[in-house]
Amino acid sequence: MTEGALWIFGYGSLMWNPGFDYAERRLARLKDYSRTFCMWSIHHRGTPEVPGLVLALDGHPGAACEGLAFRVPPQKSDQTMEYLRERELISSAYLERTVTLRLDDGRQVSSVAYVVDRDHEQYCGGMGLEEQARIIARSTGGRGPNDEYLHNTATHLAELGIADEELAWLARRVAAMKR
Repeated sequence: MTEGALWIFGYGSLMWNPGFDYAERRLARLKDYSRTFCMWSIHHRGTPEVPGLVLALDGHPGAACEGLAFRVPPQKSDQTMEYLRERELISSAYLERTVTLRLDDGRQVSSVAYVVDRDHEQYCGGMGLEEQARIIARSTGGRGPNDEYLHNTATHLAELGIADEELAWLARRVAAMKR
């Protein structure tokens, strides 16, 4: 296990818009979590009146989520954590956790990850894909349209060679709904 370095796990928008400086970027795998649209977005990709959906890490034993691990330079650690807390903890629906990642080069590292709080009012796990598509197609928040968030994430996963069939299906379905 690589100790001491600050690693950040990106599985959604952090992959294509980290917003912080990093010294290294690796493909990474997190066991026992799934990437899923299980959180209402009332700030970034929706509003309280018309909420959108954003991705979250939701605990599922036996599952695995592939994404990106970013190693932050030591002199940028405090600044990066301040930025991430402001960005990710806006409504307390995410919990900041330390998790163990397996990098694509075989290393295991401790990493910061933001996981959904299943007890939070914004948690909406278990929603069907068609319902997710309908919500994503209609919602817009402070950071733009919900479908843009979906498209950027699905495109980036494909560019990285990370298969996520549900996200790919959602991207196709929402694009068809928007035509």
